[in-house]
Amino acid sequence: MTRARASAAGIWTALVTVYLVWGSTYLAIRVVVEAGIPPLLGMGTRFLIAGLILVGVIAARDGVRSLRVTGRELRAAAVVGTLLLLGGNGLVAMAEQTVPSGLAALIVGAVPLWFVLLRVAGGERPGIRTWLGVLVGFAGIAAISLPRGGIDGVQMWGVVLIVGATLCWALGSYLSPGIGLPRGAMLATAYEMLTGGAIMTAVGLVAGEANDVAISDVPARGWLALGYLVVVGSLLGYTAYVFALGNAPLSLVGTYAYVNPVVAVVLGWLILAEPITAVVLGGGLLVVLGVAVVVGSERPQQPAAAAEPDRLVAEPARS
Repeated sequence: MTRARASAAGIWTALVTVYLVWGSTYLAIRVVVEAGIPPLLGMGTRFLIAGLILVGVIAARDGVRSLRVTGRELRAAAVVGTLLLLGGNGLVAMAEQTVPSGLAALIVGAVPLWFVLLRVAGGERPGIRTWLGVLVGFAGIAAISLPRGGIDGVQMWGVVLIVGATLCWALGSYLSPGIGLPRGAMLATAYEMLTGGAIMTAVGLVAGEANDVAISDVPARGWLALGYLVVVGSLLGYTAYVFALGNAPLSLVGTYAYVNPVVAVVLGWLILAEPITAVVLGGGLLVVLGVAVVVGSERPQQPAAAAEPDRLVAEPARS
């Protein structure tokens, strides 16, 4: 479908879906780990199932031959999948054992700031406005991270894991365009999910997570949240995002980068009664403002940086 054929209602439905779905995945992850599902095994299972569903959809739509990839493409998918899913999503899930979902989302919202630093390392020279956004955004991250959001019970190791997750997500996204992924965003995403999910599951097993859970003891809300992450977080969110990319201006689609953390904070407060402290509000405002400045200043120069569908396997990480 072309932009000319897409209605305004359809575009806004897709955008609101991305806002709500990717903003809600942090909440769902928190429910999963609180229910006693091990973080790496839970998220590994999530992406294995979602990847298999995507493979089935591709095979039904384009035929089994469309699933063929070279060894180099499969290795590339494994590298990106490991960085995005194990390093990004897996670390966030581990951290949310102690870090509230809204606080986690605000820290993860700094991913676009890491993009700027990675580009600088690659020889690019962003403008002054971009650097201003980076400084403001990282000031917000520091304000949130050092006092742990001013929230009792938050362990520093969880905050450090989330900061590491943002770097892994940014690095995987930065490498993805030139690493030789399978052609087509959906096919690349499917193999990233399968390889990343398999590696995350293997790491969880080696870490002994299987010994930490009794399936019969996991309440229904844990399984419902995991199912939500598979169907809504990974599949519906991705589909809505790709539709929006194909039919809406990139400047509009890019607003997800600073809307999602706000949605996550509000949902965490409404549903899980997570506290919203002055530190969270102040630091979060700086993060959102910094990211908004960076995204806004970078649109004319590098629209592709925010538009690659295969860079956002599940929100993100983010989701």
